[in-house]
Amino acid sequence: MPDVSTEPTNKTMNNLNVKYGENSIEFEESVSALDVIKRFDRKASKKALAAKVNGEEIDLERTIESDDEVTVEAIMPNTKDGLEVLRHSTAHLLAAAVLDLYPGTKLGIGPALLEDPRYGFFYDVITPEPLSEDDLPKIEKRMLQMAKRNLKYRREVIEKPEILNVFKEREEPLKCELIDEKVEGDASVYYIDDSPFIDFCLGPHVPHTGKLKAFKLLAISGAYWKGDSERDQMQRIYGTAFFSREELETWIKQREEAKKRDHRRIGQDLDLFSFQEDYGKGLVLWHPKGSIVRMEMENFLKEKLQEYDYSFVYTPHIAKRELWEQSGHEQNYADGMYAPTTIEDEEYRLKPMNCPLHIGIYKALPRSYRDLPQRYSELGTVYRAELSGTLQGLMRARGFTVDDAHLFVRPDQVLDEVEACLNFAIEVFDTYGFETVNFELSVRGEKDAEKYLGRDEDWENAESSLADALKARDINFERIEGEAAFYGPKIDIKVEDAIGRTWQLGTIQVDFNLPERFGLEYVGDDNETHRPVMIHRALFGSIERFFGVMVEHYAGAFPLWLAPVQVAVLPITDRINDYAEEITRELKKSGFRVDANTKSDKIGAKIRDAQMQKVPFMLVLGDREKEDGSISVRERKAGDLGAMKLEDFIAIAERLKKTRAISYSNE
Repeated sequence: MPDVSTEPTNKTMNNLNVKYGENSIEFEESVSALDVIKRFDRKASKKALAAKVNGEEIDLERTIESDDEVTVEAIMPNTKDGLEVLRHSTAHLLAAAVLDLYPGTKLGIGPALLEDPRYGFFYDVITPEPLSEDDLPKIEKRMLQMAKRNLKYRREVIEKPEILNVFKEREEPLKCELIDEKVEGDASVYYIDDSPFIDFCLGPHVPHTGKLKAFKLLAISGAYWKGDSERDQMQRIYGTAFFSREELETWIKQREEAKKRDHRRIGQDLDLFSFQEDYGKGLVLWHPKGSIVRMEMENFLKEKLQEYDYSFVYTPHIAKRELWEQSGHEQNYADGMYAPTTIEDEEYRLKPMNCPLHIGIYKALPRSYRDLPQRYSELGTVYRAELSGTLQGLMRARGFTVDDAHLFVRPDQVLDEVEACLNFAIEVFDTYGFETVNFELSVRGEKDAEKYLGRDEDWENAESSLADALKARDINFERIEGEAAFYGPKIDIKVEDAIGRTWQLGTIQVDFNLPERFGLEYVGDDNETHRPVMIHRALFGSIERFFGVMVEHYAGAFPLWLAPVQVAVLPITDRINDYAEEITRELKKSGFRVDANTKSDKIGAKIRDAQMQKVPFMLVLGDREKEDGSISVRERKAGDLGAMKLEDFIAIAERLKKTRAISYSNE
């Protein structure tokens, strides 16, 4: 890495070679990242938010000092990196406004949020007096005032003793705690000029507050320092930020629609599932109707798994602690695991993953090259010690079921197996009606390479295998640095829902590390032992998360094949109840889920109730229908379809169910 400093220097450099895009140039003295971008692309220099030097994100005004060749990239608006810089900078602006309005405020942390569709950033604060939602417009107004003043974000590098003194003088104990934990030599702090704000932060940030033109504060909630209920009680202020007012207005409208589709509200209204404090936060209770939908999801998945030649396996919910040490989870994932429990002097942990247990199944027998690939699939329930502030209904829970699969393959089989996983994923998401599916190739980041296990050669081979499979399938993808799993690169699969939000769901990961750590082998055609490659594959991500996304995608109006009640039989008067029961029996014999409403209510109320429960079809029965042996059919969206014979309706419904059609219009 080059040495990237904060201040200009008078030192003469020896031919600093700088590459920008396809072009390169030599500088005879130190230059800033902004100077480099200006030299190559003045238009980009006016729009850039930050820069990358050999992959490291930096502020535009930081000076590059190196005797080696460096590559400089501009971080531009309308990119993922640009959005992160924008939102992180806006979080700092939020903290500056709070400090300005409420002197004596203590600061926690304030990250950007890119994967949470609800928010774009937050900052945790402790103010002299508690804040409420009514205070948000006042804070947002002050942020706007500060943004218009083009206040500079200024970075300084300070040695640890000095930086501790700075925050001790400001009576910021939480910042001092972070510095003690994370800093060894020196560290960067950021100021916003002409404001009381100073923060311990890696950056980068936008050059000045004038770059922040479209933001909004959204909510305020309670939070504990580091998620520990024994620590300081804080308040978390949420907001979001975009590159333009138009993007922000579009998002606000989307957010209003999202509130109507919130899976937690719909889940309660349709009696699908519940979360109850008495049973533990983040633990879902599946009600009968929700369980029907889940069962249909699982049945469809199992049907496809058989087509793709997977074997079904089952593994326990706990395992000895030593297993997680061997897998690397104990060292790399301990914060996400439940505390160990001791049984007869042996320590066990609830499993956060299924992979080490599937490895045990592979190791149970000697394997030949003829036995591979071995494809194991399990709907395996796992447990994560998520902090209460991060729980989001089904989207993020403490106990959930992964549609997990692990493939043990020869190196020459990797490409074909990854391609098959991609085909599987596309087929599944198409069935559920997700028209836009995006793919990301997540690889190691240069900045934190020490957190990744294994040899560089293995990582390069794994990354190449995934990229080649995507290209072979003619799939466009984005390469994302620093988002790989600690044991290997991965393909992340994201779907766009009915209102344009993107959700991370499936993943396909190539892993050379766990086979090495567990000593996995097979005997090749040369009678020598070889190491298999392991592919981790989940399509839904988890049953719970996919269920929640699906509820919001459909707004609770499930297609016929998934609907917990597929047909509502609605007699107009009590004297038609016998005919209604007869129709109900026939429909159940044909394999449909039916609810006959024989209450003494008016037919309008019965239809409204069925509509509220989002039942796909309603069969209205009166004297004429009974006399003719017919039914009057209403479809949830299309309305009145007219009178027909029961067998004709069954034929229509059976086609919809068999083809797993998304709507009646598709039959």
